[in-house]
Amino acid sequence: MDGIVLLKDDHKTVEKLFKQFEKAGDTAHTEKRKIADQVIQELTTHTWIEEKIFYPAAREAAPDTKDHVLESVEEHHVVLWMLSELKNLDAADERFDAKMTVLIENVRHHVEEEEKEWFPEVRKAMGRNRLTELGEQMEEAKKKAPNDPLAVPSADE
Repeated sequence: MDGIVLLKDDHKTVEKLFKQFEKAGDTAHTEKRKIADQVIQELTTHTWIEEKIFYPAAREAAPDTKDHVLESVEEHHVVLWMLSELKNLDAADERFDAKMTVLIENVRHHVEEEEKEWFPEVRKAMGRNRLTELGEQMEEAKKKAPNDPLAVPSADE
């Protein structure tokens, strides 16, 4: 599978979870906890493969996108920190929904920038064969991704 298609599929999976969370009632703490746990796992894995495999390759193929990569890594840092806080926060805590809402807003912004501005440039620079190769590497790397958001190293580590 093409690496960009794989990342977009991840984006769709997370967006579905966000919508489920938003539709859950104010007192649906158990349901919201389950959804949040899925979001944490999905985003931790997604960030892991982006930073370990996709970003370095994209930066090499499309050096002009360096600033986008650096901004994305910083956005990941914020998201991973929020995920680590959500992981240990009781869903009945008054800050839980607010924290999830801010997380959702941050991730949606990040996804929109990637998909509309950055992915087209990377696709043009890399071509189908390289993107397919990266997709296979990322699919394999998902199996090794950490469960703890704070265990995801930044791209420069």
